[in-house]
Parts: sequence; C-alpha cells; structure tokens
Amino acid sequence: MVDTAVALVQSYLYMNGYFTVTEYPILELLETGEYRIITDVDVLALRFPGAGRVDPRDTRTGIVVPPDPELGPSTSQIDVIIAEVKEGRADLNRNAKDPDVLRAVLHRFGDMDPAMLDQLVDQLQHDGEASHPAGLRARLLCFGSRPPKDKTARHQYLLLGHLSSFMRERLSSQWEAARAIQSKDPALSFLLMLEKAARGDV
Repeated sequence: MVDTAVALVQSYLYMNGYFTVTEYPILELLETGEYRIITDVDVLALRFPGAGRVDPRDTRTGIVVPPDPELGPSTSQIDVIIAEVKEGRADLNRNAKDPDVLRAVLHRFGDMDPAMLDQLVDQLQHDGEASHPAGLRARLLCFGSRPPKDKTARHQYLLLGHLSSFMRERLSSQWEAARAIQSKDPALSFLLMLEKAARGDV
C-alpha cells in the first residue's frame, strides 16, 4: 500500500505531466547467490518537454494544468526526478546518494555508456543535478513537511504543504472540468472531495 505522503507526491507529479514509479526496490546480489534489498526509492518520475499541451482542434481533452514553477520542469530536456518523501524534514537518506543506488536508478530509465553513467552519478552526488548530452536532466529531489536541516545540502526540495496548496488551487480554478473527474488516485480523489464539500457541490 502506497504511503499517504508518497501518494500526494505522485498525484502532484501527475498533475505536472510526469510519469511515475513509486517505491522502486534496489537489489544487491550477494556472494551466496541470494538477493537483498539495499533500499527502495520513494518516487521515480519522468517528464517530456511540453507535456500537458493539447491540440486546440481536439475537444476531447482533460484539464490543462500549467506546470508548477516551483518544481521547475525543463522546457527543453527530458526531466528525470529521483525523489524521497519525508513526513518530517526534507533530508535525503544516505542511500539516496549512494553511487550504486544512483547507477541502478539511472539504468531504470535506459542503458547508458559506463563512462557517461559515472559522470552523471558524480554530478548528482555533488550538485544534486546532472545533464546528459542527449537531452536529459536528472535531479535529486526531496519532499517533506519542513526544510532540510542541512542548509548546505545541494539537493532540491519542496514542502508537502506547497504541493497540497498548488493542487487545490488548480482544481478550484478549473472546477467545471475537475468536478467531472472520477479518480481512483487516493490523494486526488480526497482533494476533489474536499473541494466538493467546500462548495456544497453534489
């Protein structure tokens, strides 16, 4: 079962045009031939430039939501997010910056030249962001209820309260379309219910 905070982050990323995978396990092969889980990554997300635009000639469209400027998706590169979700401070776990974990995660998005992969991993570890010359940007991002304790941390972060506010504002501003949604997404369906309740809508 998906954690509540992870569900909120996943729904927020959906709204911003990302495809997501949650709780992605990273395995290690032991000398005994057995496997063990090193860690699991809370959220992996991918977005193509221009996601969310619609053909103005097509009337069968959903809600068009301009991406959140605080999230800052690239307008020219494929955007890859490697994210942790915390209910407390937005601090990354040690495993999140482990080079073997980052290599495994990046391989999830496609095969890469080993030298380029090492370069991307090094950039992610030191800067929290890396770019591939083929047009891909990868970022370490942490979602939490409070800013990170380490003020010098290089990873990006967003607060869960901001996510909730952004989603509620977007749903409210496009309510005529949003009210027709029948979603099984737990976070989105809950926010839709709150908006209906606030409006007395049935």
